[in-house]
Amino acid sequence: MPAEPTLQTVFTEEDIRAFEPELKIGLLATINPQSLPHITLLTTLKASGPNHVTFGQFTEGFSKQNIRQNPKVAWLIMTLDKNLWRGRATFTHTTNTGDDYDFYNSTPMFRYNAYFGIHTVYCMDLVDFYVKQPLPMKDIVLSSLQTTLAKALHLRRPSHAVLNPWTRQLLSKLGNLKFVAYTRPDGYPEIIPVLQLQPLDRQRVVFAAWPYAADLAAIPQEAVLAVFGLSLEMEDVLLRGQFKGVHRVAGIPCGVVDVNWVYNPMPPKPQQIYPDMPLEAVRDF
Repeated sequence: MPAEPTLQTVFTEEDIRAFEPELKIGLLATINPQSLPHITLLTTLKASGPNHVTFGQFTEGFSKQNIRQNPKVAWLIMTLDKNLWRGRATFTHTTNTGDDYDFYNSTPMFRYNAYFGIHTVYCMDLVDFYVKQPLPMKDIVLSSLQTTLAKALHLRRPSHAVLNPWTRQLLSKLGNLKFVAYTRPDGYPEIIPVLQLQPLDRQRVVFAAWPYAADLAAIPQEAVLAVFGLSLEMEDVLLRGQFKGVHRVAGIPCGVVDVNWVYNPMPPKPQQIYPDMPLEAVRDF
């Protein structure tokens, strides 16, 4: 089990340097206008000094709309050496000048890109964060095996086709990354790694309730969870649904989420894929 994490309110120089590489996982959790959690992949996420977090915008998306309406966010950074930081921040302003703007546009991904660059930098004040922790791979492997067993032995029930075959395949692969987010009582989102998560059927996802057992136990039953799945090829999907609490599935304590919304965040057409969106005629050319 991972050690109980320590909360800090100031980044160290080591933290700041660790966040700089482009090749990392950066996630931002925001709250949408309906007060529901949303998770976005943002590899530009980094520390900008001991008390600030920034990310660079080069595409549009819900996270940028959400953050302007509700400044409370959660963030997660995982580096290639499988170290993890999780925290909260408050959005303050945007800028298209300054050191951070120059830094983003001098990185190889954007400096040599003929089609787009970073056009806006989003600036946030750090609230607090859990200090660096290695991802507990042994615990994740064991909890993944328990989740697989629970999935195989659970009693079948009729389910709606909420999760299409591609989504179920992405979430079933044990090497893929999965995270959940919910809204805490103080209004800030919280991101929790659940790499053991798998589809239980065509409508629900399930995960053994450890590691990060204390974090998972803090989620209120019937809370709306955002579930983010990401492959190592950078394919991703975002789900939302009601958390049904931790129950024994085939004798194994598991969290279950009843999914009712699915979103494709990937190009070329990020859009909602469940419930089905009605087709609309093109009238303006």
